[in-house]
Amino acid sequence: MEIVSEGAISSLAVHRGARVSIVIPAHNEAENLPHLLPRLPTWVHEVILVNDHSTDETEAVARSLLPDIRLVHTQSGRGKGAALQTGFAAAQGEIIVMMDADGSSDPDELPRFVEALLAGAYLAKGSRFLTGGGSSDITPLRRLGSQILIGVANRLFGVRFTDMFCGLNAFWKDCLSYFEVDCPGFEIEALLHLRICKANLLIVEVPSFEHARLHGVSKFRTFRDGWRVFKMIVRERLNGRSVIRPVTRPHPAPIEEGAWTGLAVPGHLGAAQ
Repeated sequence: MEIVSEGAISSLAVHRGARVSIVIPAHNEAENLPHLLPRLPTWVHEVILVNDHSTDETEAVARSLLPDIRLVHTQSGRGKGAALQTGFAAAQGEIIVMMDADGSSDPDELPRFVEALLAGAYLAKGSRFLTGGGSSDITPLRRLGSQILIGVANRLFGVRFTDMFCGLNAFWKDCLSYFEVDCPGFEIEALLHLRICKANLLIVEVPSFEHARLHGVSKFRTFRDGWRVFKMIVRERLNGRSVIRPVTRPHPAPIEEGAWTGLAVPGHLGAAQ
């Protein structure tokens, strides 16, 4: 299977008028940022670090590593969802990429996510459980909990998601004109997936590898946050869902002979057929 090169992807994004904004929520991640920020591709339009009430040197380290980085602060409350909402509102690009600050997200995977969007998807969601993906961080308990919650969502919404909790995801910003993102915590990835699904927008899963956190302790609490995700899934189902064919974005025209090979990542449609 041929994969479009990073250079071709960036050229196609520019040709399409699709600026890429990377949004990274961070709470006391000063030790991890040196392992992430220098590896981000130079072709992105902007990198937004959302400082979620950090008490360490997160901001100073970010500025020293990436002088052009945009630093914003969580506007209300705290938590991953609240921070990402702030970052989404600040993003200027047509494409938004969500990444974790703890070193678990791999910047080398970004071209595959942008490629999936340029091929017609509205959301390119990372999956640790597709062939080519994986995790060196997930515990057996978290894996079991994830599979149970994914199974519940698949049953209630009639979809075939293999993952809902990968930190690396990309979507067209105009998705946010179809619905609100209004949760403060770790349930935000799952909420985003389900609301894009309910809006009948095409979702493609992209294999992604989750690396172990490099420094510090995860803020995720398996039982507390898992219960919040479960309640959110049930609430979203009770709020209703649509079952019509999902909407696909038009494909961009190739900029030169052989530059575009189409969607070259394996994927599963996450919206109802």
